[in-house]
Amino acid sequence: MPLNSAAMASTEEAKLEHFLQWLQLNRVELRGCEIKYCDSNKGFGIFYANDASDGIPLVVPLDLAITPMRVLQDPFLGPECRAMFEEGEVDDRLLMILFLTVERLRKNSSWKPYLDMLPTTFGTPLWFTDDEFIELKGTSVHQATELQKKQLQSLYDDKVKDLVKKLLILDGDSKGEVHFEDFLWANSIFWTRALNIPLPRSYVFPQIQEEQNSCIPNINKDSGAFTDQISSGNLVSGMDDKSTDVQGFESQVNRGTSSSMQEETLWVEGLVPGIDFCNHDLKAAATWEVDNTGLKTGVPLSMYLLSVEQSPCHMQKEISISYGNKGNEELLYLYGFVTDNNPDDYLMIHYPMELFKNVPFSESKGQLLEAQNAEMRCLLHKTLLDRGFFPARALKNEQNDKSTGHLACNYSWSGQRKTPSYLNKLVFPEAFLTALRTISMEEDELSRVSSLLEELAESGERQPLDSETRAAVWEACGDSGALQVLVDLLNVKMMDLEEGSGTEGNDTELLEKARITEIPEQHTSGTDSCIPHKMSRNRWSSIVYRRGQKQLTRLFLKEAEHALQLSLSEDN
Repeated sequence: MPLNSAAMASTEEAKLEHFLQWLQLNRVELRGCEIKYCDSNKGFGIFYANDASDGIPLVVPLDLAITPMRVLQDPFLGPECRAMFEEGEVDDRLLMILFLTVERLRKNSSWKPYLDMLPTTFGTPLWFTDDEFIELKGTSVHQATELQKKQLQSLYDDKVKDLVKKLLILDGDSKGEVHFEDFLWANSIFWTRALNIPLPRSYVFPQIQEEQNSCIPNINKDSGAFTDQISSGNLVSGMDDKSTDVQGFESQVNRGTSSSMQEETLWVEGLVPGIDFCNHDLKAAATWEVDNTGLKTGVPLSMYLLSVEQSPCHMQKEISISYGNKGNEELLYLYGFVTDNNPDDYLMIHYPMELFKNVPFSESKGQLLEAQNAEMRCLLHKTLLDRGFFPARALKNEQNDKSTGHLACNYSWSGQRKTPSYLNKLVFPEAFLTALRTISMEEDELSRVSSLLEELAESGERQPLDSETRAAVWEACGDSGALQVLVDLLNVKMMDLEEGSGTEGNDTELLEKARITEIPEQHTSGTDSCIPHKMSRNRWSSIVYRRGQKQLTRLFLKEAEHALQLSLSEDN
């Protein structure tokens, strides 16, 4: 083994030994597992070590979790953080990120054994080199990351830097230096490792603090971590499972746990040392659950791993959990990895507001959009293609009927325009098509809508329902205008994706020749196309994600073009 590799292994073993001692001191029970170093890409992971007869290999007291309540109750940081929170200087997430930043810089932090085990670099785009980041050009992730970088730098300059210095001075470290990279590290640790933890209200709001509840951070029952952070950068979660569950683990929680409790459950974001070393796999070996009473683990208010396998005692097998059914867009942005040929991929399409401002009669159309509850963006999941004009696999007839029957009420009440024959094959969300119909209306069509709605209002002496407004818009202009706009949007999307990187086929060729290296790429002068090209994992992830976006754009464009042809032929 090369000297540097041997030295690295020795360092990792020393860190792990200190961490295991720290876990033991904090009453963490490794009942049937061990923590081991995987590789530079995955870091540490959890593996089966022996047979846990009850299928519970790991139990962690929730008192060890880093949550907003923990920060506010911390003997060192608590008083100052509580004052900042009451003054509105920080929110619950920033509390935890500040905590991580400060504890990493403190010379005598009690969290050092845990913090030393955490990664120092990440596969998320915030940590890409310039050469790696350019591979994302034209994607939603590229736009969102650029915005995120600016927001984080501004937050650090305007608030975080001085707050951290202030806290370090309180610790007696007047010469301590804080850098943007420290804050960026803490931010990445939070977003890649935080869980959404279901806790009883009495744990979140202890009786002795009931009079101080106004000082406790807002608790998210259904956190929007992914969407909240990046929606303005045109990147949204397709699940959103969390509408978005904070780090995608909400589906793992035992539904019976909360139903068996006699009090309200509150969902609280937090880091759980030990549990957070489980890596992701769609075919997970375990789930995590919360034991409020201690009946399952013997440890009240604990989080534990529960094997999903009937025979979990496969020695040295990694214990993985699933982060949820997420597309590569979300996996790359939040966690820093992708899945090749991801079955949960999706494509985000939006109509730019800057274009809408220049649309004729934009003010009137804007009012119509609001009246119809129309949406200016949509998520096109790969699975939608299964019921389209060109499905890779056919769905059962009853599924097709069920998926489209609810749309009938959106169409003409006068019979002047016939319901499209292709209705049950349209894969595009009705709320988005509603927006595109409205945007594409001509002046005479807009007048026709106004007349129809006026007649309806006069006859019923009430304001039209949103469904009635949608029906009026459709009767006035049909589908062809909306579908033409959709085709144009998808063509622009494809042009953006292909600019500088070529076609989907070019990406496939790059990936077939790639030899992934865990160190930054070294440019060589070799031109032999048969020689495998060294490619960093970040660049490989970018190309996999980018190729998937091109593939979905191509397939949905084909669907939109065919729907447009049918619409024109039926005078819709």
